[in-house]
Amino acid sequence: MLETLVFSGVVAAAVGVSAGYLGSIMVLEKMALVGDALSHVALPGLALGILFGFNPLLGGFVFLFVSAVLIWYLGRVTKLSFETLVGATFTLSLAIGILLFPNLDALEEALFGDITAVGLTEALVAVLISAVVIGLTRLIYRKIVLGLISEELATSKGINVARINLLYLLLVSLTVAVGIQITGTLLVGFLVVTPAAAAKIVSTHLSRYYTLSAVFGLVSAVAGILLASFFNVVPGPMVVIVGIIIFVVALIVRWRRKIGS
Repeated sequence: MLETLVFSGVVAAAVGVSAGYLGSIMVLEKMALVGDALSHVALPGLALGILFGFNPLLGGFVFLFVSAVLIWYLGRVTKLSFETLVGATFTLSLAIGILLFPNLDALEEALFGDITAVGLTEALVAVLISAVVIGLTRLIYRKIVLGLISEELATSKGINVARINLLYLLLVSLTVAVGIQITGTLLVGFLVVTPAAAAKIVSTHLSRYYTLSAVFGLVSAVAGILLASFFNVVPGPMVVIVGIIIFVVALIVRWRRKIGS
């Protein structure tokens, strides 16, 4: 039990930091609902993994990867917003995933995560993937922000905005795929949105904002795992509760600043 808790804590820490960091861009882009909806796209892949006997997380990532490319391509061709395209993909994937799952127990595990399935291999993979995600995101972070300010200005500086956006969606897909084993598809989107939203409330500088986003993601995930283990409940809801507490505290800090100024 202790070994599983340690491994799951490592996965939670890695996912929490990378999800919070990536989420800071998503909140800036006003794409919070995209992060939540995209997490459900993995459901059919998880179901196929269970049905055909291969790693469900691999199936989930493949579906996320293909969906991210498809959304990016359709966005360029149709000029529709990411929110519209992800919303359509999300509902279709959710319907297909529910139909494919062989039983309710497997569906529940996919929706809420399974802390007992986390071992040394999962922990090492999570750390490696999260490190790669954070490193690549750091390289493109300011380019994405510049594209948000003015796509024309970014293009004039030699930045391929469409390619950067595709890379960002793929990095989000990787983080979501790893995070599914902790919080499940139903709640992993929370880690991409709420820590960043809390950080935005109390931040005045970009560097402080993305740093706090990563820290809040870390605290939400790890504290949620520890509390879930203590109370012997599924971890996803506890991660959400801790994250909401952080968000409320951030609101109080913001309010006290306004009162004091």
